[in-house]
Amino acid sequence: MSDNAYVKTRNERYEKYVKAVSPSTSPLRSLFNSFWIGGLTCFIGEGLGDLYALIFPELSVDMISNITSMTLISLAILLTGLGFYDVIGRRGGAGSFLPITGFANAMSSAAMEFKSEGIIFGTSVKMFSIVGPVIVNGVVWSTVAGLLHLIIFGRFGA
Repeated sequence: MSDNAYVKTRNERYEKYVKAVSPSTSPLRSLFNSFWIGGLTCFIGEGLGDLYALIFPELSVDMISNITSMTLISLAILLTGLGFYDVIGRRGGAGSFLPITGFANAMSSAAMEFKSEGIIFGTSVKMFSIVGPVIVNGVVWSTVAGLLHLIIFGRFGA
């Protein structure tokens, strides 16, 4: 058997194996699950914000938004630590990792995975290996947007 025929046969066997072990997914079902998981996350966030506004009427809208975000982040970290966020992620796909809760899950799961290497070189370093690029891009592109605004409008502010 020539090398070309061998490679073709090997690739066909591999494709058959991949199809056999890969779970079948429906794009429509995946979209629906992403939509309702992401929507539920937003619904919970809105509910928490309304609850905080009811309990603490003296707080500003910005402060209530900050407390709501902190609560959602804390809940995502807690669910990650208890192992529930993985189940949510498998079911919800993009609906679970696009909101702020997905970012918290990425940070906390990386920190948990490498905790055996110590608090500095394990937890802290690995947590920021996920978060670092996001923070760097946020700072860089915010700076670019600010400089463009300054160039176009000639001043800071609105």
